[in-house]
Amino acid sequence: MRHMHRSRLSTFVIDCKTTSLDAAAEFWSKALGRRWSPEPDADPLYRMLEFSPSEPILLVQKVEHESRIHLDIEADDLEAEARRLEGLGARRIAFVRRWIVMEAPTGQRFCIVNPQRGPLAEKKNANEWP
Repeated sequence: MRHMHRSRLSTFVIDCKTTSLDAAAEFWSKALGRRWSPEPDADPLYRMLEFSPSEPILLVQKVEHESRIHLDIEADDLEAEARRLEGLGARRIAFVRRWIVMEAPTGQRFCIVNPQRGPLAEKKNANEWP
């Protein structure tokens, strides 16, 4: 029997090439009407914008590359999800710390991450893949 895995949209990450991450977080906070706070694990490269449990996580991230927005897909099996997406035409770029950076056939970068918004155990809150 093949191993099944689950995945779902996890996070929108606002990548900011900036000298002041707090100023970037303040802009996005005001633009989106959501309070910001330091990232829960105290990672100095991230600020979190408030979100409801039914919404994707919103992060502001300090980066060295040009500013852009990328999304994260959370999966209970990162390698299986990377292989599934490669089968759809995505390209694996790198493994960084705890996630896999991918590139869609259309050029957008995105990440596959471990579950961020709770378990993926119920089919109603995640896609199930063979």
